[in-house]
Amino acid sequence: MRPERVSRWFVTASALFFVGLHAAMAVAAPRRVVVTLGLHGFVLHVLFGKAYALVPSYFNRDLAWDRGPAVQFPLSVLGTAGLALAPLGPPWLQPVGTTLWAGGVAVFLGTLGWTIRDNVTGAATGTGGPNAHREPVDRTANVAVPIALGYLALAAGGALATTAGFESMLPQQLSHLLAAGTAALFVFGVGFRLFPRFLVAEAPRPVVTVVIVAGAVGPALLGFGLFDRRLLLIGGIMEAIAVVGFALSYIGLFLRSERRRVGFYVVLVAVVAGVVGIGLGLTIAATGRSPALVSAHYRAMLAGFLGLTVVGAAFQFYPPAVGVWPYANDRTALVTIGLLGGGLGVQLLGLIGRFGWIISVGTAAGALGALLYTYLLLATFARRWQ
Repeated sequence: MRPERVSRWFVTASALFFVGLHAAMAVAAPRRVVVTLGLHGFVLHVLFGKAYALVPSYFNRDLAWDRGPAVQFPLSVLGTAGLALAPLGPPWLQPVGTTLWAGGVAVFLGTLGWTIRDNVTGAATGTGGPNAHREPVDRTANVAVPIALGYLALAAGGALATTAGFESMLPQQLSHLLAAGTAALFVFGVGFRLFPRFLVAEAPRPVVTVVIVAGAVGPALLGFGLFDRRLLLIGGIMEAIAVVGFALSYIGLFLRSERRRVGFYVVLVAVVAGVVGIGLGLTIAATGRSPALVSAHYRAMLAGFLGLTVVGAAFQFYPPAVGVWPYANDRTALVTIGLLGGGLGVQLLGLIGRFGWIISVGTAAGALGALLYTYLLLATFARRWQ
């Protein structure tokens, strides 16, 4: 089975988990449920699917095992579902979910790791022709990929060790290693290869270098220094440098570009959400953990920065206007952006300003936006099914 087809399976599952994420926030589900649906479900599934499609070509290699994505898919989906339901279900769901999910990660790491085994640093970029001038930036961006894979391996190993009773890592530490170490670092590395090409503009190599270095160091400090205020603050500063640097770089690319596609606007909202989220994180590191600020922080980073970046990239890979179902067009996509971005903004306002009633308005808008996003995505895939 072709990896490109299985890649769409991952993206479809990711969209369904996205609906689950917003539904969980709307009904005030436990934080573990929300984070698992958003991080393991939505963000990591699309990361898995697109990494199989993009990383081999970015490292000038062919995928080592074509069946790897198909083998991983059920393990990741069932494992994530088990982990998401674990806080609400029987005790056996946690170890079973962790084992299945870690098994999927092992397939992913083994397949990609063997693919790039003789080009680990990404010195061979596959860049050439009219894009030959981009090779220095591409080479720097590639460095993020093996580091992100390392964080994923560390998180999966920590989750298995904890399940086995060693209590090596707390859930909050695992979440930071996955969100900042794997997902955000993939966004930086792959983003610096994708977005300059999408926007037909140039990203300055020094900025790319600073973002990749800070983005590589920050997650370790956040994960292992989560309960040490000094390390947490240093890690927060490093992650802030990475996120703000990426945000400024993308805004610069957007402003210099003559292209205006719907996906580009989503990423614009995403990087703004990232700056807000990282500001909230620094506030927490400096002043202590307020439940409202913690909730606002993870929503801004998970549903905002990571989530909306995924939505923007998906709209670029799978343009809404290509969809064959009714109302599958850019106008519906703009409504989707408004619901997702506006809903998140209302949630953050309610959490920070202690306006409890307004949070439900934001979560309802976000849930509707997630449904529309999934509809547009499936409408695009439906063309391939015809």
